[in-house]
Amino acid sequence: MDRPSIRQLECLVAVADQGSFRRAAATLGISQPALSAQVQLAEELLGVQVFERDRRSVLITPAGEEVVARARDALSSVDAVAEAARRRGEPLVGPLRLGVIPTVAPYWLPALLPAVRAKYPRLELILREEQTHRLLSQLGAGQLDVALLAIPIAGDFTTAEVAHESFVVAAPRNAPIFKKRSKLTASDLDDETVLLLEDGHCLRDQALAVCERGGAVEAMELRATSLPTLVQMVAGGMGVTLLPETAADALVQPKGPIEVAHFVSPQPGRTLGLAWRTSSARLREFRLLAETLKGAADKFLAKLRD
Repeated sequence: MDRPSIRQLECLVAVADQGSFRRAAATLGISQPALSAQVQLAEELLGVQVFERDRRSVLITPAGEEVVARARDALSSVDAVAEAARRRGEPLVGPLRLGVIPTVAPYWLPALLPAVRAKYPRLELILREEQTHRLLSQLGAGQLDVALLAIPIAGDFTTAEVAHESFVVAAPRNAPIFKKRSKLTASDLDDETVLLLEDGHCLRDQALAVCERGGAVEAMELRATSLPTLVQMVAGGMGVTLLPETAADALVQPKGPIEVAHFVSPQPGRTLGLAWRTSSARLREFRLLAETLKGAADKFLAKLRD
């Protein structure tokens, strides 16, 4: 039986991922007719129809679901061959697909990436910003190599801690909550209207757990799509919120309409870590990357807290 080529498998997976021949062709850097020809030849070689096509959509057939899944596995195995060869030489060389959650990317990456570039100048980082559940799905499917997110996480992934950052309370300047004490406890949130991010953000769940311990009431009808939006809502007097200390440092102006207060020890917060598939052949490389990120994170937090 003739085997489909690696390029044909890449075309099948790209169409399945993009749901469109046009977008898949753009992703692979080839023309749409060339991609269609590769897909058609693969279907002929395999003897099954992988996709149902019309002018508006592309659907995967039941037989195509298994074919695409096997194609992903085959491409991962081919990648592992190149990774094994790369590991014999200099570590962390070439492309690396890194996923980052939105509440980390703009506040942490400017402090972390220069250290990575200095340590591994031949590493080509390809960044993708997504919510946690999408990152884990893409990581599990082999569409990402590693992800920087809040841990722990569920699934067949290995993680390495990068940093632990505390939460702070942000409220309108001179709000009653600041008159209680210089450092707050979770109970100080009792009866406060707390603004949180919308569903899908892991930070929402972490902040909500703190609020529930303190008896706070979430403003159910007011949920933000991002931390900058959340800060603007607080500035508008709509309530108080919890922010990671790195985001608070970036978003809250020293003499602006918002004040921040820290919690007493032990301060609630979140742990950030680097995650990768447990089955990955690049275990040593990813641990080296995590060590570099942790070193940069330690320096960043020390300067922030000074």
